[in-house]
Amino acid sequence: MNISALFDISGKTALVTGGNSGIGEAMGRALGLAGAYILLAARRKEALAHAVEHMRKDGIQADSLAADLSSPEKALACGKAALDTFGPVDILINAAGVNMRQPFMEVSPTNWATQINLHLSAPFFLTQALAPGMARRGWGRIINIASLQSFRAFADSAPYGAGKGGVVQLTRAIAQEWSGRGVTCNAVGPGFFPTALTRPVFDNPELAGRNAAQTCIGRNGTLEDLYGCTVFLASEASAYITGQVIMIDGGFTAR
Repeated sequence: MNISALFDISGKTALVTGGNSGIGEAMGRALGLAGAYILLAARRKEALAHAVEHMRKDGIQADSLAADLSSPEKALACGKAALDTFGPVDILINAAGVNMRQPFMEVSPTNWATQINLHLSAPFFLTQALAPGMARRGWGRIINIASLQSFRAFADSAPYGAGKGGVVQLTRAIAQEWSGRGVTCNAVGPGFFPTALTRPVFDNPELAGRNAAQTCIGRNGTLEDLYGCTVFLASEASAYITGQVIMIDGGFTAR
């Protein structure tokens, strides 16, 4: 057996939501460096264009799709637009998300809905749009983004934590529905990585240091730490793994 061929994703097309920055961009970059064609979807067009340009400079085939995922209807429309404009999608990474960091009693129905829609409705309805085509071809990979807050609570993050807890079960539900037709679904659970979402953490050196000390490895993550697991879960190497959450947290949840 050619072991390296198990990780080869050349010729695959990957749709990455939230791909204009942070974890989404890093995961898209990993797939692009491994040979996939990358379609980045996000709301902010300027940041999206910058991310695509940056990837192309590194020899990655990449394009963009401006998309608002704030409602189930818009998520479905994004999936259909990707198919209509760019053709079949083999890999879906659901990385779009937001944490408004509001005290429990200050969360409005609108802010609750925004966070739940991005973390749960968008992955569900993008899967509804894209998984049937993957199943017809007998191959597909769906990767969701869980969190430390999938398993424990943090202050001022109730809607975010509720959404990320739901991601774990949604990952299992997608796996149950589609894996028998060659479409696996797993989630990665990042620890503390330097992104726009975690800027309030990293802007506080004392807090960032405490989080690093909580890990078994003794440091917070770098975006490159996501590359290996991303390619693994998007490739044939993970064909018998589905419905699982892999924590990329330096051992934060092990302590």
